[in-house]
Amino acid sequence: MAEAKIDVLVLGSGGREHAIAAALAPSPRLGRLYAAPGNPGIAAHGTCLALDPMDSAAVLRACRQFGISLVVIGPEGPLCAGLADDLTAAGIRAFGPSGAAAALEGSKGFTKDLCARYGIPTAAYRKFEKVEEALAYLGDAPLPIVVKADGLAAGKGVTVALTRAAACQAARDAFGGRFGAAGHALVIEEFLEGEEASVFAIVDGETVIPFGTAQDHKRAFDGDRGPNTGGMGAYSPAPVMTPALTQRVFAEIIVPTACAMVAEGKPFRGILYAGLMLTAAGPKLIEYNVRLGDPEAQVILPRLESDFLEVILAVCDGKLGGTTLRWRPETALTVVLANRGYPEGYRTGSTIKGVERAAALGAQVFHAGTAINCGVLTAVGGRVLDVTALAPSIREAQTLAYHAVDAIDWPDGFCRRDIGWRALDRA
Repeated sequence: MAEAKIDVLVLGSGGREHAIAAALAPSPRLGRLYAAPGNPGIAAHGTCLALDPMDSAAVLRACRQFGISLVVIGPEGPLCAGLADDLTAAGIRAFGPSGAAAALEGSKGFTKDLCARYGIPTAAYRKFEKVEEALAYLGDAPLPIVVKADGLAAGKGVTVALTRAAACQAARDAFGGRFGAAGHALVIEEFLEGEEASVFAIVDGETVIPFGTAQDHKRAFDGDRGPNTGGMGAYSPAPVMTPALTQRVFAEIIVPTACAMVAEGKPFRGILYAGLMLTAAGPKLIEYNVRLGDPEAQVILPRLESDFLEVILAVCDGKLGGTTLRWRPETALTVVLANRGYPEGYRTGSTIKGVERAAALGAQVFHAGTAINCGVLTAVGGRVLDVTALAPSIREAQTLAYHAVDAIDWPDGFCRRDIGWRALDRA
């Protein structure tokens, strides 16, 4: 007998959520697919609903109205606000951690304290709840130093301070309300030197399965210059993460974290994303995210051969043990097309043409900040499109991705032209 179809709601509106929807779409178990609020790319796979993912009551009403039995929560905000708990209490499966477990992303101080208690390698740190104490500590702390708002600050709450004045200003800004409630406390930690990499795991309590590696490009311009962004491109797998190094990261960082969360009475279920610094002394945890990254999802999910919906159901139902994931052998590389001026001020509403031409070349084009206005595709966000290519090598993936980028007609957009340079240096 065929198993029952599952009607699914994907929460979010970015490139990550488009990649999730595209990965779910081929599953034989999928019934109807909904997204909230979604975007024009996601609309090709299902029905978009005009509701706020942070409005728990609205999400629950939609689930009841449309018979939705599984909610895949894309962004961190609803997770940290406890949406998974509300859904579970209503008898609806939720893919994503409880509010208590989401503190791994929602509170940097929580994660640092957990690492300290369980011997998980990370940077040395101090926590502060008063600006005067933070400033006193910074008076003679070694430089450079990293100042972090404790809570969720949309990726803007971290300052790598090269001078004492910059460090003190970052502390004053945080306590002065620049990041809202996220700056009610600070974590100040040592500066780690090395290469950054991202390692993903899918977790069901103490069951931990590797879910890919990636490297992204945070700076806005070629050569890693310009302001930090949400990510201008990524590739997967990351060659720097050799099998031996990946095994070490799981043994020393990710598995001990999952076991620690069980011991703390806050078992983690969902995607655990470890941002790492590969130091001379070994890999160290920079921070955790409790969901797929963006744009990392756009290079990890296209490589997944296994039925993503079945994997999600195994996590929700506590049956992840014994699951074996299948991966395509190709390398995936994505280039982010952003509004000119991003991440600072930028104009919205410009027209985008040629997405179909890019797709016809063999690339996947994920929508991240688009809308349909009067029948025309327009740019409404900072990061607007993610052009992803799969190919046998990093160089071939890069070539195909940029060939597809160049097929898109959007004069108000820009991109980096060197995505993948670290991997190419190793090729």
